Amino acid sequence: MTTIIAEPISPDLDVLLPDDPVALAAVAKAVAVKLAALPLAASTEGELLTAAESLEQARRRFDAADAAVLVEISDRGAYRTAGYLSLHAYLSGGLRVGDGAARRRRVAAAAIGRFTNMLGQTLEPRCPATADAVADGQIGVDHVLEIDAVLTRIPAAVTTDVREGAEAQLAAVARTLTPAGVRTAGVRLLAHLDPDGQLTDDRDRRRLRGLALMPQDRQLMSALRTRLTPGLRADLEIMLQSWAAPGMNNPDDPASPTGAVESADPAVVAAAAERDDRTPMQRNHDALHALLILARQQSPASGSLRSELVVTITDAELAAHAGIALTATGTRVPISELVRLAAAATPHLAVFAHTTGEPLYLGRGRRLASRAQRLMLFARDRGCTAPGCAAPFARTEAHHFPDWQDGGPTDIDHLGAACGSHNRTVGTAPGQWETRIAATGPHTGRVHWRPTPPTTTGTGGPHRWQINTIHHAELLPTTDPDPPPTPPAPG
Repeated sequence: MTTIIAEPISPDLDVLLPDDPVALAAVAKAVAVKLAALPLAASTEGELLTAAESLEQARRRFDAADAAVLVEISDRGAYRTAGYLSLHAYLSGGLRVGDGAARRRRVAAAAIGRFTNMLGQTLEPRCPATADAVADGQIGVDHVLEIDAVLTRIPAAVTTDVREGAEAQLAAVARTLTPAGVRTAGVRLLAHLDPDGQLTDDRDRRRLRGLALMPQDRQLMSALRTRLTPGLRADLEIMLQSWAAPGMNNPDDPASPTGAVESADPAVVAAAAERDDRTPMQRNHDALHALLILARQQSPASGSLRSELVVTITDAELAAHAGIALTATGTRVPISELVRLAAAATPHLAVFAHTTGEPLYLGRGRRLASRAQRLMLFARDRGCTAPGCAAPFARTEAHHFPDWQDGGPTDIDHLGAACGSHNRTVGTAPGQWETRIAATGPHTGRVHWRPTPPTTTGTGGPHRWQINTIHHAELLPTTDPDPPPTPPAPG
């Protein structure tokens, strides 16, 4: 195998480059545009391989530059200027990279970035050897994430010197290995640090515990990724032995007993077990579902919709038993399964007209939205109405248009759903959002957001945003058919 070594950049080139980060980023953008437009057919194979090597090194060096920019944005809270309450929200929504990429970039920046402490001092990176390798263009973000994952699993009892040595070793091998190779090397390193598993204690187990519900796939199925503590595993095994016994909690068998096997008639359980053709994994799934249904039935009544099963569908879909319903937490449920859920525990159904989609008018002259108003907001808005925000309705608040403190009405025509991150960014200051519900035109009754005043400026001048993200992410016309009302005078 032949390794192509890219030629280093000439030191004289630094004279031609600006020191302004905005101008320098513009130069990098222009280089990418120029390179993408070049005709490569006349290039030799060696030139193409050399270019690919140089581009990969440049891409990795940009990872270091990206971390430096993100650290500065985080230290200054600059994301608030763009109307976001966190760096993650800015990356995910403002730069439109999505939650997964935003998390990866934050983790990488936390590992190789140079943050500022409370005294104004610049700190060394948490992973200095890894930061140097990224700056040299030898490793990228994927390597950094694997190194960080290994370091996270090192027991707390390991001394600082050993931990720093482990990070240096991982950074060294990462210069010649793929991210998967770094993961393999990390497994061997952890085995050397704690060969008998005696160093891991309760602090480590509590730190590493977690449960993540993964996104739904095309079949509306979801994977569950979890790391269980020994105590939870023991409790789960006991529960599954009782609730997932053959014949118990079978949704396909109307005569199947529900609950724990100890409380059921043995003869009925035996008969149901004869008819039970489920796999052990399917029985575990059904047992967990039955347990959650029981917990929901026994939960005390609450004024919030977050702890309850709330589903919205159209009357046409309900009548045809076809289509997909949406829950307040953002889960999509087939109508056929929704009917089975309703048989076991009646959920709150927010059914609205298929032809108009208009919610009921529920006027209310008080500060807090009523339960009925929240149900209607869910039926209309489905989730956070801010541009680019995918927060489900369970994480939203009832937002007033105009603000209730200004004396505005609080009926359903002046309420909209907004998550906490965006509800607190509404106002008249630069970087905040102007929000209203259109009173006329094709978007009547829809919540619409726009920067107030516009803060995005590019080569073509200020950009005026008019975006409606309810259900279909429709773009409003350039000319606003419904200008915002004039706020009432003070007093």
